[in-house]
Amino acid sequence: MTDRGYTLIELSVVVLLIGMMLLIAVPQVRDTLLNDDLTAGTRQLVNAARELRNNAVREQVDYLLHLDLNRPGFWIYSADTTAEKQAEIRKGAVRFPEGTRIDGVRHPEEVRKTEGETVIRFFRKGYVQPTVIHLVKDERTFTLVFDPFLPAVGVHEKYVDHTFNEDDRVAGF
Repeated sequence: MTDRGYTLIELSVVVLLIGMMLLIAVPQVRDTLLNDDLTAGTRQLVNAARELRNNAVREQVDYLLHLDLNRPGFWIYSADTTAEKQAEIRKGAVRFPEGTRIDGVRHPEEVRKTEGETVIRFFRKGYVQPTVIHLVKDERTFTLVFDPFLPAVGVHEKYVDHTFNEDDRVAGF
């Protein structure tokens, strides 16, 4: 009667082969995830939103996220910033990576805006003006949903035609 099983050498060869495949695949997957322009642009916007919300609550001042749809990028400033200072801040706008663009921005009760500029207000009480932003590069789209009462920005890795609920409309959002 023979025992059926694998020898230590066979197991070692299989582990070695799996390790070699991972050694080759992991850096490429990591680079794809970290160097993807659309993901990087989305990350920039989400991080800016998180920072604005925190600053608004901490400093008890409304903050504005100003989006430029024609030259895709954004800049931030407090609601009490003078027009001269806003113009200066605008010169240092954060631009999205090459090829990444803002396909549209929509606030409740407004038509989807596809060109020009728009503003998202972060209130000192910790909420944000509800907004949907579509970021596009090539054939891919990310949808960012700024919900007034949720602390995080909702990110969808596809085009989502988000509609605001009736409570948002009644509250003036």
